[in-house]
Amino acid sequence: MTTIRTSHAGSLPRTPELLEANKAKQAQNTARLAGQTVTDADAQHYDELLTASVVDLVQRQRDLGISIPNDGEYGHAMAADFDYGAWWHYSFARTDGLELDEVDKWDAPPVRSAPGAIRLTSFGDRRDRNLFAGVYADENAGTDTGTQPQFPKATGPISYIGHDQVARDIANLKAGLTAAGYDESDGYINSLSPGSASRIANEHYATEEEFMWAWADVLREEYLAITEAGLTVQIDDPSLAENFDQINPAPSFTDYRAFTQIRIDALNHALRGIDPAQVRVHTCWGSWHGPHVTDLPFAEIVDQVLNINASGITFEAANARHEHEWRIWEDTTLPEGKHLIPGIVSHATNVVEHPELVAERIGRFAKLVGPDNVVASTDCGLGGRVHPEIAVAKLQALTEGAALASARF
Repeated sequence: MTTIRTSHAGSLPRTPELLEANKAKQAQNTARLAGQTVTDADAQHYDELLTASVVDLVQRQRDLGISIPNDGEYGHAMAADFDYGAWWHYSFARTDGLELDEVDKWDAPPVRSAPGAIRLTSFGDRRDRNLFAGVYADENAGTDTGTQPQFPKATGPISYIGHDQVARDIANLKAGLTAAGYDESDGYINSLSPGSASRIANEHYATEEEFMWAWADVLREEYLAITEAGLTVQIDDPSLAENFDQINPAPSFTDYRAFTQIRIDALNHALRGIDPAQVRVHTCWGSWHGPHVTDLPFAEIVDQVLNINASGITFEAANARHEHEWRIWEDTTLPEGKHLIPGIVSHATNVVEHPELVAERIGRFAKLVGPDNVVASTDCGLGGRVHPEIAVAKLQALTEGAALASARF
């Protein structure tokens, strides 16, 4: 019998105590970006709370049967208990050369693209939002993405200043792995991609491409710190697929592939010399709970994603808009040394998947690429997107379903 491994996309629900401490951290970072001098009298308390929280979380993942755990992204402070953006926003505190942007990304004027000249429009002008304006305007519709911090802009050369923070994340995860009886090499830490990072405003670099390559040099330092510590880095790059909805009008697939390839080239530059076996890359279509009818078909970029210097490929495969795309792997050859980490349970519904359905979804991939090349996971992070009790139930269903699927191979 092959034991099918389990993992998740990264973010897990924070404790109430950690959320309160996170809010203070977010306020401090906003003040720093505004040019204010920041002192943190509670730094030691926060660090102690964070360590204890991560150690406890890793043990809970162990108890649930998760094979490949992380720190829940606890080192990436959330602005509130309902926050879809911590996977990205944490980078603001770890990057120099940024200042607060006076233009809100949600209220910024629309930007129009043309064939051969693609530009991202404002967040509020996404095509899905335009099609379902009434839904997105209805605060009771469930499409809100929660509290968002103020966004920064680049006003000078950017550089990485997160060395202490990532070292803290590494130490906390290692402490949790040891206490829970995992091998150190089992753990992973999430880190942002250059393509996703570069979506903030740029007032310093001459071109968008130059800005993106600057982000590649910045984030490489985080990737190196994580992998040199013997851990795996998960590159969070939802923009690879999600950007398609933020281009108005819809681009041709040819233009979009060219637009995306620049971002993949920058990411591979940042990953140069790092063992792909220590890298997994996550892409998705954005984790907000909307209609998503303007999502890009995964088949249009799957070959490009497979060319990223990462062994593990994680993607949404459980939600109602993308579950059918498992059939891609009937015609797409998985390169040697690669493995799939498909979403088997979804962050986009409160309904907890039945273990038999989980086993069925896992089996689809395992039959096509082999059970050793499948790690059952979640579509996106569960933290800040579903209630903590539901998150636990979904992870339990994931591991129970993986056990059922394992018995069938």
